[in-house]
Amino acid sequence: MSSIAPGTGWPEDPATPQTPVAHRPADVRRLAGSSAGLGELTARESVCRACPRLVAWREEVADVKRRSFADEPYWGRPIAGWGDDRPRILLVGLAPAAHGGNRTGRIFTGDRSGDWLFASLHRVGLAAQATSTHAGDGQRLIGGRMMATVRCAPPANKPTTEERDTCRPWLTRELVLCAPSVRVVVALGGFAWQAMWPALKESGFTLPARRPAFGHGVEVEVSHGDSPVTLMAVYHPSQQNTFTGRVTEDMLDTVFARAAELAR
Repeated sequence: MSSIAPGTGWPEDPATPQTPVAHRPADVRRLAGSSAGLGELTARESVCRACPRLVAWREEVADVKRRSFADEPYWGRPIAGWGDDRPRILLVGLAPAAHGGNRTGRIFTGDRSGDWLFASLHRVGLAAQATSTHAGDGQRLIGGRMMATVRCAPPANKPTTEERDTCRPWLTRELVLCAPSVRVVVALGGFAWQAMWPALKESGFTLPARRPAFGHGVEVEVSHGDSPVTLMAVYHPSQQNTFTGRVTEDMLDTVFARAAELAR
């Protein structure tokens, strides 16, 4: 089976067999824009089939699997946003990992990047546990919510521009629904930093005329209505970055502790 069917018992599955499915970019725009709340939105995100290349890849990975996970079922569907329904902090990444979120059903979960991320969030008081292995494992974000600019695992971790733009209405609507409580938005990596700005503009954030260059620890003051919001950037805790020392535990902790401070 190439993916988990909605409503068949996967932990924290937001969808049911009756959840409408987006098959084209126009469907994504219509279903995202008409989602009344985060529950309805995440259900619709989790069954999207609007990008044929991504659908084929995520389901092929779920069929073939990695040898170390050969006995595990794979989620094999888009990964919806997850966390607090009224978040003070948003964490925005690129896309799920093929054998991480595409397997576990939760963004940033089940691979070494996620291990670094959740350990840091736990150390600074933003996650209830130091690890996250699977949807339904008891992990809980404290005042935070995670989402990705592209909801399906892309081949070589590189979604196309068309795929990014097709997926953006999901992100935009999630930002709209979360914006009243948000005080900090953290981009995990340069792709997320670039990709989230159009969605922030579309969802009503007031942004500077020019996007500042990405860099670890960069902060930009923006607003949503009368509320100040800080945009922050952090190097992605990829294996390449952590193995080479470009990202350290202290570097992550410093940014996330700062985000927690600003969110208060």
